[in-house]
Amino acid sequence: MHGVTARPDTLRDSPAPVSKTLLLLLVTMTGLAPMSLYMLVPALPVLAADFSRDISIAQMTVSLYMVGLACSQIVMGPLSDRFGRRPVLLAGFCLMIAASLGCMFAGTLPQLIAARFFQAVGGATGMVVSRAIIRDLYPRERVGAMISLVVAALMIGQMISPLAGGLLEHAFGWRSVFYAITAAAILVAIAIALRLPETRRARDSSSAAGFLDDARSLLSSRAFVGYMLCQVLASALIFTFAGAGPYVVVTQMGRSTVEYGAWFATSGIAYLIGNLCCVRYAPHHALDRLIWFGLALQLGGAVLNVVWGVAGLNQLPSWLFITHMLVMFGNAFVMSNSAAGAISVRPQAAGTASGAMGFLQMGFGSLCSQFGAFLGGHFATPVPLNIAILALSLACASTMLFLVPRRSVVATEALMEQAEEETGLL
Repeated sequence: MHGVTARPDTLRDSPAPVSKTLLLLLVTMTGLAPMSLYMLVPALPVLAADFSRDISIAQMTVSLYMVGLACSQIVMGPLSDRFGRRPVLLAGFCLMIAASLGCMFAGTLPQLIAARFFQAVGGATGMVVSRAIIRDLYPRERVGAMISLVVAALMIGQMISPLAGGLLEHAFGWRSVFYAITAAAILVAIAIALRLPETRRARDSSSAAGFLDDARSLLSSRAFVGYMLCQVLASALIFTFAGAGPYVVVTQMGRSTVEYGAWFATSGIAYLIGNLCCVRYAPHHALDRLIWFGLALQLGGAVLNVVWGVAGLNQLPSWLFITHMLVMFGNAFVMSNSAAGAISVRPQAAGTASGAMGFLQMGFGSLCSQFGAFLGGHFATPVPLNIAILALSLACASTMLFLVPRRSVVATEALMEQAEEETGLL
């Protein structure tokens, strides 16, 4: 046995708080890809006219961007477990910078669509690796609170990104959106190179064997599958409601798009407040208890919306959205803490766990968004949407009830980390 040497996970085990600069960097890394998605949306009609193409073709700059976000995470997460967080992040943001430059100088719409796909592949690295870094830096009981803190800050950025994109397009044209994205990606890459320490703990396994072992271990864990499905189904609830919302409010209820935007903002505000409350209370309560608290609010709000629908009351936006705010407040607790649970089952494979979760979240979420649009556009009442939200809430609770073991997850992780400590001293 040799002398004890410093290991990369000592920062995570330390009670000292992580610097505000590092937290800001995590928020920026996480938010740049989704903010880049929303910044271009207001410019889509102008972009379609500029290239003399149908708006449905221009929409592919958004839809294939989401495909890029999903595909990237399933690859970048395991790579960060094998090669480290910093090199994968730097490679991802270099790809985002190159693709953003391609967007700036795209001469045809297909070129722009292809560049947007690779922009998403590079940018999504920040989304998946930031969750793994949080798990590297914090013990299991703190991860949910820190994810909520990052999401709360991210929500503010996402709320203003469409406005920022619209202002840039109006003042300087749609290409200026990519000037801003490129500049932001360059600044983030520089910050990663200068200020982000390597947080991944050392590993001895080879690339292929390490990935296969991680994937096999995670997929054979009921706890991981349960937490992951809980998080994915909770996010599917958001995608479904967002896909149906415009049709329900504008088409079914006969309200303006401006009124829809105002009412939809209440859902984002409720989700933001839920994340802030999670930051406040997560350090003092068990992770599973916080998930069940959120699930109870989700189910309660979903049941009320079905009741209002059957009674014919939620033909008014106020009845629909006020109870949906309760759903979204609870959803914030479910999303952040189930994500924390998933990446904590096997801490040394946090990148692989985060990538699998992000891939399923984006992939299944895009399907749910289309399903929500079908429910809103093919019915004259919000009741089918209300039933779908209730079904997703029940499925979300079922994953916790039937898949996540009681009291064994923390003990299993403690034994695993103890074994890793002993191995690291040999």
